[in-house]
Amino acid sequence: MRVARLYKFGDIRIEEVPLPEPNEKAALVRVKACGICSGDVMPWYIEKKAPLVLGHEIAGEIVKIGDKIKGEISLKEGDRVVVHHHAPCMECVFCSRGDYVQCETWRSSKIIPGGMAEYILVPYENLKHDTLKIPENVTFEQAVLVEPTACVVKSLKRARIKKGDTLLVIGLGVMGQMHIMLAREFGIKRVIGADLVPFRLERALKAGADYVIDVSKEDLKQKLKEITDGVMPQVVIVGPGSTELISQSLSLVSRGGTVVIFTPTPPNEILHISVNEIYFKDITITTSYSCGPDDTREALSLIEKGILKAELLITHRFCLDEVRKAYEITAEAKNSLKCMVIF
Repeated sequence: MRVARLYKFGDIRIEEVPLPEPNEKAALVRVKACGICSGDVMPWYIEKKAPLVLGHEIAGEIVKIGDKIKGEISLKEGDRVVVHHHAPCMECVFCSRGDYVQCETWRSSKIIPGGMAEYILVPYENLKHDTLKIPENVTFEQAVLVEPTACVVKSLKRARIKKGDTLLVIGLGVMGQMHIMLAREFGIKRVIGADLVPFRLERALKAGADYVIDVSKEDLKQKLKEITDGVMPQVVIVGPGSTELISQSLSLVSRGGTVVIFTPTPPNEILHISVNEIYFKDITITTSYSCGPDDTREALSLIEKGILKAELLITHRFCLDEVRKAYEITAEAKNSLKCMVIF
């Protein structure tokens, strides 16, 4: 079979590799579509894993299930499925608290060799705890959006939203657009988006934003004061992994509000904050890393109901031979949102 393997940022090669050998405690899945994650175009993040077969936003069809697990999982051969590349044990102290991303099994589990492949091997843990059957009214392309949507679901859960709050989303790439689309499901009344790319600002209005702010032309803080009558947004989602933007966001959030750090920064970057300021303003700073099985199930439900508008998010489709171009367009972060490879 063919795979797309990254050796260095910008160096992606299509290679022929042996078909994964199905074993008794795994399933062979034929990949139908795979999305490109914004994390995969952060050089510092992806190069430390190289060489690797890219891709983890996967939808496909089960070809073969190992004999030892056929009776232990609800899935069957021929099922259309969305596969999460990590799955928890559901038994450890972290899982008991719902902190699935801290589970050792979650962190060590994976699909083989990676999503940008014609076939993948899905281990038992992933099949049992976070592989979902795709409903009949959901396409493979829509199903690819389950994992990134689940990350947004978790983010909005962690944002401490109270009904009627105002939300500011900084960075209107695909994940920012998803926050806008789903915000009202979590109690947000007013949605504001901020970016400097005209295409993304326009798309955010279609996604449901009440206001958009072009930060290349307007002062973000001043404009927020005007929109909110000086109160400022109660929730700020910081999309880009930038300590400068995270620091700036602390001056943009309302007293008693929450700042959500949605993307990591390079490990050598340090955030300097005034504890005095955030203490007396009672600001909560929280992170939101990936997602768990509860989030993926909620995400699939939101997609099935049509609340998440895939047609606004999927801007580019490629075949496997064009995967390098797909990653280049995603990395440019201009007139694109979700790029995906169709098999």
